[in-house]
Amino acid sequence: MTSDELISSLLVTRHSSLVTNQMSDASDKMRGERELPLFPLPLVLFPGVPLPLHIFEPRYQRLLADIRANDSLFGLSYFDAAEAEDSRPPLGHIGCVAEVTEVQPLPEGRSNILTVGLIRYRVESYVESLEPYLVGRVQFFEDEEEDADFLQQRADEVLKIFMRIARAVRVINDERASLPELPQTEPERLSFLIAAAMDLDTDVKLELLELRSTAERLKRLRDLLARAVSGYEERARIHSISKKNGHGGKKIDLE
Repeated sequence: MTSDELISSLLVTRHSSLVTNQMSDASDKMRGERELPLFPLPLVLFPGVPLPLHIFEPRYQRLLADIRANDSLFGLSYFDAAEAEDSRPPLGHIGCVAEVTEVQPLPEGRSNILTVGLIRYRVESYVESLEPYLVGRVQFFEDEEEDADFLQQRADEVLKIFMRIARAVRVINDERASLPELPQTEPERLSFLIAAAMDLDTDVKLELLELRSTAERLKRLRDLLARAVSGYEERARIHSISKKNGHGGKKIDLE
């Protein structure tokens, strides 16, 4: 996890009211839907997490126009063309539905858009289509029901360690703004936000996305954060000492 990425990810939670409404309505929005336009990208989107995108390829300009005329929904599937043997993500892969919430038109048909993750899906097959973009036949899924008290206990543990790292990052970056509030009483949403905030290998993020147990996701996050927290706090301590010695303008990188 890098300092800049952590701070940036924390800042997106300022859209919390928007994100909460989007997540709570996700199942209703997808009811009856089975076919989904797909946008393969080399990144992992989690439910409840905002994601800005720049649309410039003609086929995705067409996708954006089509979905804006309908429900503003598309599927974001992880796919790295540079590493893939095929021209599209494999069947059975997991992705996340994205809803377009804001569009900034640009010249030549390009756009900057803001999306937010809604609900996960598994691609069962591809639909033969005349459209220039992929369309998948998908199965949506959410986390399983689990004991609320146990989930809250795990969420409290994860949030406590994460906030220790966030405070250390503020010291390292000389940040003075207060940290945004995170959804402590919403363990599933908290698990997705923190998974998005951490700088993890893609395989790990995909595993966290695929998990249907909030408790297991929180456990894995707790273990990852626990391994990182002492390093951040030590960097913050040394940074504070250096400032007192008149060297506050220098960055300390212990990695």
